[in-house]
Amino acid sequence: MIFLKLRKSTYLFLFLLMNFQLISCAQNRKEKKEKREEKIENVIITGAESTDLYLNLLKGKNVAIVANQTSVIEKKEKRKKKREFVHIVDSLLSLKINIKKVFAPEHGFRGKEDAAAYVADDIDAKTGLPILSLHGKSKKPSAKQLENINVVIFDIQDVGVRFYTYISTLHFVMEACAENGVSLIVLDRPNPNGHYIDGPVLEPKHTSFVGKHSVPVVYGMTIGEYAQMINGEKWLKNGMQCDLKVIPLKNYTHNSKYALPIKPSPNLPNDKSINLYPSLGFFEGTTINAGRGTEFQFQRYGAPFFKKTNFSYTPKANEGAKYPKHKNKLCYGVDLRKTKSLDKIDLSFLIDAYQKTPKTKKFFGSTFTIHAGTEKLQQQLEQGFSEEEIRASWVDGLEEFKVVREKYLIYE
Repeated sequence: MIFLKLRKSTYLFLFLLMNFQLISCAQNRKEKKEKREEKIENVIITGAESTDLYLNLLKGKNVAIVANQTSVIEKKEKRKKKREFVHIVDSLLSLKINIKKVFAPEHGFRGKEDAAAYVADDIDAKTGLPILSLHGKSKKPSAKQLENINVVIFDIQDVGVRFYTYISTLHFVMEACAENGVSLIVLDRPNPNGHYIDGPVLEPKHTSFVGKHSVPVVYGMTIGEYAQMINGEKWLKNGMQCDLKVIPLKNYTHNSKYALPIKPSPNLPNDKSINLYPSLGFFEGTTINAGRGTEFQFQRYGAPFFKKTNFSYTPKANEGAKYPKHKNKLCYGVDLRKTKSLDKIDLSFLIDAYQKTPKTKKFFGSTFTIHAGTEKLQQQLEQGFSEEEIRASWVDGLEEFKVVREKYLIYE
């Protein structure tokens, strides 16, 4: 009898255990499904991917598009282990949109040309469309180039830094559209440096193609929001305004983390370089190498005349940097690949490099003030200002800009 009772108890225990495991497995499956669904719901959808919001605006129209290698739509097929993309030009052509021509910014349509390099007009081998350079003979579409064009699409991934020239291209495209009565549609994309605002505000006397407007180095706006600001502040010639429509992002805030799937230019190869770019971009106007000519662009800095250290590298010609500073010379410097992600401009790199440069060597180049947007930064470095003292001189300008910026925000 005792044996039978024990056996029945064992069976009951096993039965209960199996049921518990089944319930537990079902609960785990449900939780995983909910997490997957939540993740899908929170995925950032770019303006280009929201075709339902702009296709009707293009049908029956002659369309031009400002685009480069970043102008893509992600394929959403299931069971894809690797992310795949289709270029927006190919996508729109497949949808029978009448694209007449493509305008290409700095670095060219395929994004391989050196910084500041002359980009020639071309013909796209795949589609046969003319590619008209906005970084060659002219930086602005001409009236002739916009003849018979009803609408221009602007779809380029920006990185939210004033001296990154895609916002200057945006300005000239808006101006050309306003002058010629052509509508502009901006397909918005996330700003990977959209989580903060920092740096000196550009002084109007230092306006150039690497700084068109009185904004800080880091302005914390998407390219769609920035387009609205150009219009609203009447920064176009003679205060003109462009017939503008922004196709917004979905599931995006300025604090959203966004890893760019395609590098926006040859020397911003990854998220680390994009995060460090606002801080290291000042080196463009100096004699210091900031990683161009290596595979770790904007993740290090150095020069042959720095004192010998444990970290060294030799810049060599490569894609996007045919003539890097100190080409084929051993540079000693600082490796920044393991630094924490920044939420402000870090001036310690610039101050450190200036202090390491012997007085017999030149540090500042002719474009330093153009990149900084002010003469004060060079003067402050020469006078031995601390990082805190330099940053304090930016406060008033930043507060004034934030008031302007607030009027044009689309996202929190």
